[in-house]
Amino acid sequence: MAELVGVQKTLSPVLRAKALDNRLPSPILGDELAERTMRLLDPEYDKRPFGTSQLGLAAVVRAKVHDDWARSFLAEHPDAVVLHLGCGLDARVFRLDPPPTVDWIDLDYPAIVELRQRFLPEREHCALVGSSVTDLTWLDRVPRGRPVLVIAEGLVPYLTEAELRRLLTGVVDAFPSGQVQVDTVSVWAWRTSKWDPTLRKYGTRFHCGFDDPAVLADWHPRLRYVDEAPMNDSPVLLAKAPANVRRAYRVLNLVPGMRKSTRIARFRF
Repeated sequence: MAELVGVQKTLSPVLRAKALDNRLPSPILGDELAERTMRLLDPEYDKRPFGTSQLGLAAVVRAKVHDDWARSFLAEHPDAVVLHLGCGLDARVFRLDPPPTVDWIDLDYPAIVELRQRFLPEREHCALVGSSVTDLTWLDRVPRGRPVLVIAEGLVPYLTEAELRRLLTGVVDAFPSGQVQVDTVSVWAWRTSKWDPTLRKYGTRFHCGFDDPAVLADWHPRLRYVDEAPMNDSPVLLAKAPANVRRAYRVLNLVPGMRKSTRIARFRF
């Protein structure tokens, strides 16, 4: 198996957060496959199930928002093509269970695609593409001429602004209509990421940030900003997380800029 490097290593804490969520009395995401996959990767991952690692529940809230938006779009467009970019080991296609009229593409680095093949079951109408998201030749391998749903969860901050602009404009140019779902970090979170202990642990950092993610719509005349959803101050997070985690987030959200340091935004074209 190829060794994971840099940002690729961040799939483990995100998956662990989803697995730990599934062990809560009232899960936010309720992803049983995440728990099973995490157990295969690390049989003792839950030795301290409600320790500081549970701060990762914000990533679970992020996934829930992306899921809910995706369900809504696919209900309107049951013939859509889904581009799940930087998919990691996320089991979204199984959570959403789209109809066979939907063509789903899970795209990530070849080493991560190899992990998906080992730990996640196969599914009809779901294809794996091993590629860097910035190498847009992968667009030549996906169906065209239909509405597209682009899900970029936990991806955008690791791209440069130039790479993100090429990606967004390339996708909008390639499809007649669609929805784009991204999460972004603020400018200060991007600029201070080189000192972030978690990112340093995995040998990576952020490469772009936006105080107002709506500005991304200015990059293409067909793209329009729709809305955004809270993450660090999500009512779901503050209602369902363990008490110690709720207290931690309430304190963190008092820090200037922290509450909106991460934004989940939706666009259509």
